[in-house]
Amino acid sequence: MLKEAVYHRPKNNFAYAYDKETLHIRLRTKKGDVTKVYLIFGDPYQWTKEGWNNSTKPMSLEGSDELFDYWFVAVKPDYRRLRYGFELHSQNESIVYGERGFIDHDPKDSGFYFCFPFLNQVDVFQAPEWVKDTVWYQIFPERFANGCPELDPKGVLPWGSEDPKPTSFFGGDFEGIIQHIDHLVDLGITGIYFTPIFKAPSNHKYDTINYLEIDPQFGDKKTFKKLVEICHENGIRVMLDAVFNHSGFYFDAFQDILENQENSKYIDWFHLREFPVKPLPEPNYDTFAFTHMMPKLNTENPEVKEYLLRVGRYWVEEFDIDGWRLDVANEVDHQFWREFRTAVKSVKPELYILGEIWHDSMPWLQGDQFDAVMNYPFTEAALDFLAKDKIQAEDFAHKLTSVLTLYPKNVNEVAFNLLGSHDTPRILTICHDSKEKLRLLFLLQLSFLGTPCIYYGDEIGLTGENDPGCRKCMVWDKEEQDLELFSFVKKLISLRKRYKVLGNYGEFEILETNNRTNHIIYSKKSNDEMIIIAINNSSKKIEVNIPYDFTGKIPFDIWNNELVKENSRIELAPYGFSIIQVK
Repeated sequence: MLKEAVYHRPKNNFAYAYDKETLHIRLRTKKGDVTKVYLIFGDPYQWTKEGWNNSTKPMSLEGSDELFDYWFVAVKPDYRRLRYGFELHSQNESIVYGERGFIDHDPKDSGFYFCFPFLNQVDVFQAPEWVKDTVWYQIFPERFANGCPELDPKGVLPWGSEDPKPTSFFGGDFEGIIQHIDHLVDLGITGIYFTPIFKAPSNHKYDTINYLEIDPQFGDKKTFKKLVEICHENGIRVMLDAVFNHSGFYFDAFQDILENQENSKYIDWFHLREFPVKPLPEPNYDTFAFTHMMPKLNTENPEVKEYLLRVGRYWVEEFDIDGWRLDVANEVDHQFWREFRTAVKSVKPELYILGEIWHDSMPWLQGDQFDAVMNYPFTEAALDFLAKDKIQAEDFAHKLTSVLTLYPKNVNEVAFNLLGSHDTPRILTICHDSKEKLRLLFLLQLSFLGTPCIYYGDEIGLTGENDPGCRKCMVWDKEEQDLELFSFVKKLISLRKRYKVLGNYGEFEILETNNRTNHIIYSKKSNDEMIIIAINNSSKKIEVNIPYDFTGKIPFDIWNNELVKENSRIELAPYGFSIIQVK
């Protein structure tokens, strides 16, 4: 047994409170090295004359990646406190692992073991419950619909008349969204994520001039309030984009610095390196990336903090929004986000806080800052396998295991699972215009743990390379929309709502992968139901045996609404799939 590969820490994704009475515990071992694992556990204060009184419980193999196996168990301590360790078995060896290392047998001494001191309910990670059932739709307001031409900014182009450029304006606005809300209701959308709506000179609005005012090209506050109310009447939540890492170049405070230099009262609002402050040829102040038009805010400054926290509260108090998406969230200090959470949740406890972070985000997901992050590791895995053919089925399964073991389960249940956004090429373009592959991506996304998000237009087959190509005008001419694709996505969303196990009420398990045929079979399972999904990511028709004992069961294909005739053996068309309910 390779002891160097055995890893556990009594915190974060390896030991955490799932709810007020349940602990989840995870162990990592070398791949294929350990045949079974038992949790040794007990109350630290229960002793007999033989020593510490404990019990054992078998752990299940949660999944594997390229190097490691991951073992999992849920346990309910009698008195909300726990000492615990692990009994590991290989083909020819058994050992006990605790906080003090390895030993050949249980020492009956609680001091040797890991400690979960007390399950305090206030420490349980709690995101808004409604998010688990939400299907999001991302709208780039400038490109969704032009409903009020009187608001058009100078130089606006006729809608969809040409491919967008970095400085193009087409006149999208709130009234256009209101006029097309039926499109979202028909699709089954229950949440909208808007990219920034605040006053800014660009079409993307990530260069804010005033955080308390709506950009006039979108409408006024009265119209926005009407939009939020219409969304809520249709069962749709609303999330806004907060750009607190940096302001825009024309933000009043930064303009005051350029005018008054070291005499400005705002010099501590930004990260200035020297005077005079100058943007070109190279900014001598910190910025987002190296963009001189986006000076970085000093969120450690009490005045900046007070201003931004007021912004965070204002849009919740005045317009009843349901969530904040936080741009470039990992470059802002943790203490600011802790205070931000307290501020906005004091107004609306069920507000959803989503951070834009592209990497391991555990430091932000411990219950004191964000409810979730944009799940780009999921995005990368899905695109690498289904869209780009960069990896095969087995490697894809490894990546999904990595995604699922990166965080606690109650974090995964609200992870923001996207396939594309305003920052990435269109997924159909990544798929080289293959609608078959795009359908498989939607199937995976809408049957995975987390809260899925569809980028506007992906459901009707919009294409486009990276920014600005991915920010095309939404197509509203039905003859130019892919209505079959729309119906396909609509049906998947409907199934996710109808069969709760497809969403966040079923455990995800990979049942089989095959690199030769490049297929994967996985299940979503709860105490009450089970659904098995088989995906053929190849251009050839294949036959597969479902690795499940159907004795006494009735396998039913819920996509085609028919019984599976040969029980365990099914045929998959090129880039085909099957969704089987086990009754």
